[in-house]
Amino acid sequence: MSYSSKEEGATEMLKRKGNVLGKVLGATALSVLALFVVVATVQAKVELLPADCVKCHEKEPATIAANASKHQTAVTCLDCHLEHGPWGTQIIPQCSMCHAPGERSHFQLENCLACHSDPHNPLAIVFAGDIVQPCLTCHEQQGQEFAQYPSKHSQQSCNFCHEAHGQIPDCSKCHDPHAAGQTMVDCLSCHQAHHPLEIAPDVTTSRGFCVPCHEGVGAQLAQTTTKHQSFTCAFCHRGNHPSVPQCQMCHGEPHSPAMHAKMPNCLDCHIDAHNLQK
Repeated sequence: MSYSSKEEGATEMLKRKGNVLGKVLGATALSVLALFVVVATVQAKVELLPADCVKCHEKEPATIAANASKHQTAVTCLDCHLEHGPWGTQIIPQCSMCHAPGERSHFQLENCLACHSDPHNPLAIVFAGDIVQPCLTCHEQQGQEFAQYPSKHSQQSCNFCHEAHGQIPDCSKCHDPHAAGQTMVDCLSCHQAHHPLEIAPDVTTSRGFCVPCHEGVGAQLAQTTTKHQSFTCAFCHRGNHPSVPQCQMCHGEPHSPAMHAKMPNCLDCHIDAHNLQK
């Protein structure tokens, strides 16, 4: 066999091996491509469940579980976080997605996170600065009371008294009690926090709560020997403070018509209701 014949044989063999290798590589590439297509298709069809979130995000579900709110009972993670990165763009929701501005004036406020700093614990509200109007968009009744009954309370910011949301401060934090042993319940029996000067004591309110402001009257009642001595102040002074009752409310007209015609003012004879003279 000549040299050229051997060379041609070797070349033909290389071509055959190259064809085989090309077919193998081609098949491998097609297999890999098909695998990617299958994986991508499967991934596209996979749907996350709320139970999947806690596998990576431990803190947020724990916060929600530890703090009662509608974020715990009314929605799941996936109701707010509609998509997941890196493919999704609707990952961090807007508050207005659920809290539509048209529903309530409170939802029209800007920068929700200024007060509701943790959306996973939305009722843990943080106050910054002196706040009034944002509070009144939820607490409308209290705002109306402040407007209708001006007082020093209505001149303060809401968080002057309520240092934390939902906190009810004790009156004694700012005010000395009228009498020793007086409790906040006693205070509220006469003074409502948002209209403190609109006083309407119950008839059973102890006279000891009135006397510190009305000392002269208290001294007179302590000395009188009439039945008035045994009454509470609010037994006669009923309704909104101050009120001056008419004697006829209890006594009618105990004397003759002629005497009442001559002396129409009871106190012309009896001098003072708190120290009656007979």
